[in-house]
Amino acid sequence: MNEGETEADILALCRRACTPHGPVAAVCLWPRWVSLARRTLSMSPSGKTIKVATVVNFPHGAADVDPVCAEVDQALRDGADEIDLVFPYRALMAGDTQTGFDMVSRCRQRLEDQALKVILETGELAQPELIRRAAGIAIEAGADFLKTSTGKAPVNATLDAARELLQAIEDSGASVGFKAAGGIRTTAEAAAYLSLADELLGPDWARPGCFRFGASSLLDDLLQTLDGETPATSAGSGY
Repeated sequence: MNEGETEADILALCRRACTPHGPVAAVCLWPRWVSLARRTLSMSPSGKTIKVATVVNFPHGAADVDPVCAEVDQALRDGADEIDLVFPYRALMAGDTQTGFDMVSRCRQRLEDQALKVILETGELAQPELIRRAAGIAIEAGADFLKTSTGKAPVNATLDAARELLQAIEDSGASVGFKAAGGIRTTAEAAAYLSLADELLGPDWARPGCFRFGASSLLDDLLQTLDGETPATSAGSGY
């Protein structure tokens, strides 16, 4: 996602989401574009199955809960199917475990059948114990997915961070999904995350309802692989 996106960019993003090999799970965009994406996708037979996701508390992960709840309320009014909430990771790094729990749980209470994906910004938390603590708080507070990164930090998704999140899901016994996001550009890189999920949670765990990739920089490579071509990695935004 880029701040300078235009209406034409969003329309192109929605068209691209309906690929020859099937639709993506969701398009993720800035809150101001939710209504447009919802209308646009609803006009396409394949687009009707694509969720509209938007971000709140993005990208900095502030610790003020009330404004974040207001963002969620507006996103739901605009038709969002999924909320990607940036966890207040700096508060946790300062020793505050309560704010993260309160923020996730209050956002969860606002949702009905919409999904809550909690972005932990693992590259900033950095330490395995902090990543695992953030994951545990998010799961306890009602997260539907744990997501590694905003894609805006110097360090985004890594296999080490993914291991911590997947292990936290396994240890919790909860029905929580996982999304690797930020910097994954090739089919081979994506395969490494799938292999890790197979190792930790079993070969039947990773399926569309509980395993996602942030595919903005990955989609073209995947499509070329499916077409039997030699991939040439490109960058983009929005999945």
